[in-house]
Amino acid sequence: MTEIGFNPEQLLPLLSERPGVYRMYGADDAVLYVGKARNLKARVSSYFRGQQSLKTQALVRQIARIETTVTASESEALLLESNLIKAYRPRYNILLRDDKSYPWIYLSSEQPYPRLAYHRGARKAPGRYFGPYSAASAVRETLALLEKVFKVRQCEDSMFRNRSRPCLQYQIGRCKAPCVGFVSEEAYAQDVQDTVAFLSGKSQALIEALVLRMEQAAERLAFEEAAVLRDQISQLRAISQQQTVTGVQGDADVLAGVTVQGLTAVAVSTIRDGRHLGTRAFFPTVPDGHTLPEILEAFIGQYYAERSPPPQVLCSVLGDDPAFLAAGLSQARGSKVVLRVPQRGVAREWVQQTLQNATLAAGERLATRAGLAQRFAALAERLGIPSLERLECFDISHTQGEATVASCVVFGIEGAQKDQYRRYRIEGITGGDDYAAMHQALTRRFGRAVAEQGRLPQVLLIDGGAGQVAQAVAVLAALSISSVQIIGVAKGPERRPGEERLIWPKSAEGQPAEVRLDPHDPALHLIQQVRDEAHRFAITGHRAQRHKARTQSDLEKIPGVGAKRRQQLLKQFGGIQGLRQASAAELSTVPGISTSLAQTIHAWLHEGG
Repeated sequence: MTEIGFNPEQLLPLLSERPGVYRMYGADDAVLYVGKARNLKARVSSYFRGQQSLKTQALVRQIARIETTVTASESEALLLESNLIKAYRPRYNILLRDDKSYPWIYLSSEQPYPRLAYHRGARKAPGRYFGPYSAASAVRETLALLEKVFKVRQCEDSMFRNRSRPCLQYQIGRCKAPCVGFVSEEAYAQDVQDTVAFLSGKSQALIEALVLRMEQAAERLAFEEAAVLRDQISQLRAISQQQTVTGVQGDADVLAGVTVQGLTAVAVSTIRDGRHLGTRAFFPTVPDGHTLPEILEAFIGQYYAERSPPPQVLCSVLGDDPAFLAAGLSQARGSKVVLRVPQRGVAREWVQQTLQNATLAAGERLATRAGLAQRFAALAERLGIPSLERLECFDISHTQGEATVASCVVFGIEGAQKDQYRRYRIEGITGGDDYAAMHQALTRRFGRAVAEQGRLPQVLLIDGGAGQVAQAVAVLAALSISSVQIIGVAKGPERRPGEERLIWPKSAEGQPAEVRLDPHDPALHLIQQVRDEAHRFAITGHRAQRHKARTQSDLEKIPGVGAKRRQQLLKQFGGIQGLRQASAAELSTVPGISTSLAQTIHAWLHEGG
């Protein structure tokens, strides 16, 4: 890394001509802009030579210093630029807000019998990930098809490990019951291999391979095996006929951008194996003065920083140097990526269709934003503040004190800021104590904000009555935060929408103030929207925690009992009930279970560990 006290005349001769990333800093040491370059020296020099746009002139006037980082390749520069933009969010960069990750199909690799699963989020678990898909419905539809054709298991590992007899999926012909040994590892591995071929877009080659295997089975007089292969071939051909034919061969992404009334929308259509898997719209944050080619180029760099690009990327427009971008994508993929603006044919029609989707998405977002802006303005007026830009709301969810989870949702004038949502797993309190749970969640949220000088909301909504509001007052007072207005949202006597009571902290007389807004008041509609979102987010987290706690086998909690020993125990005794009825001496007869471990297992099952 090179750091230079800023002076254009001294700076430019020192810069490298290799690929890399440059960062421009202002006088307050904040990052103004992050950029990538095939040739750092040439790119940075261009800011100080020739006629520049008003946007670039404004940027250059604020530069106090510049740092550069040389990278080994264009793809490394592309990835580093994306990471730095996410980390610093510079005011002059185009920012891709990807609040919700794409769904994938996950195939595990650590077990003798791998599983298929729907996956969203970080791809850290060992295995293969197929996608991304534009919509969850496309993933679930594909998983349902695979379940019928190849019967690779989709159950949770905890359920798989602890089965003593086949489940319903086996009964209805959608699983081969590997959990109880009804299929050999070799036969199952072939099903997994066929599944991988299908998900990799090799449907036609797979059908041809299945036809060959069917013929070979028939020659061996293995007619049952041939019949199974015949059915798979028939199902795969039916699937291929049902899918929408796009006219675009192989894998491709189609990107189109549009700016309407200052709002930029970029739509991405995903085509895999010639099938359209859906279209998704993004709304990047764009500083003034950027053109659509610049926007799309910046979008592509950030979008593919965490995704494997397909062989073709079709765009509505491109910047002056698409070759540099294509080289970076090709290196990231490991094979050639073509980046182009089609001028005719089916590819051009797809670009136009995606452009229409971007235009529609922009219009819908503008209509939604207008209504949301009206609600924000109405609430700001009710609260007597000049403007309102940020709301946060907290809610607590549990079932009779079990698996308590607190949620924090954030809304701005553009809507839900889902990348800033947080859940807090509440521990160390008496079950069902909502006041203690709220106190803990607020302390963790605002304590960290104070320690890291994070952003605070102007208004803090608390889903609850005077008691929960009192907890919020106590936490903010302890942290010396006085700039946040606290409002409790208590449900009406019949819990009907429109009857909510808004509760302010206690007055000087020691009484909390209560207000009821008109059911048609836009300010109340905003409060209800944010409160309902906090409730949904808390419920989702709570149910996930409760499900995890309840589905975890008692055997998984016992120290020294791993997956193989659990399987041995369950096979020998037929399930958890049989284990509970066994003595320590009987447990010790299981291979791999010593006398001391048998006593530990027996004590755990009968005394709760």
